[in-house]
Amino acid sequence: MPHQASAEPKQIKPKKAAAASTKRTESKKPAAKAPSAKAPTTATKPTLVELIRGHLEQESEPRSAAEITAALTQAHPDRSVKTTVVRTTLEGLVAKSHAHRAKQGSSVFYTTAASSELAPAEPQQEAVTG
Repeated sequence: MPHQASAEPKQIKPKKAAAASTKRTESKKPAAKAPSAKAPTTATKPTLVELIRGHLEQESEPRSAAEITAALTQAHPDRSVKTTVVRTTLEGLVAKSHAHRAKQGSSVFYTTAASSELAPAEPQQEAVTG
């Protein structure tokens, strides 16, 4: 019985915290309008995903996350690009089949999926037409 009694106050406390958090979110709602006003200016900048995909499409050889980060930092000095963020973004592209990952030893290299998919598609078309 003591276990059940201790469980009931725990249930009450989160409800009070939830009520307090709704009051906090209400006070934040007017502040949320300010970032939405900035949204049109950030919409003109390409996203990191777009930058990485564009870089991979331009390169014919596999690139590591560090090489991609260095290239993007040099091409876009106004943006702060971190290797860990680039690696996470690349892994997201691999998960969506937009990029390919190749491991050589302890290093991981990435290529765009578009260039790899075009090469096998051409022989298949020739075989069908020939």
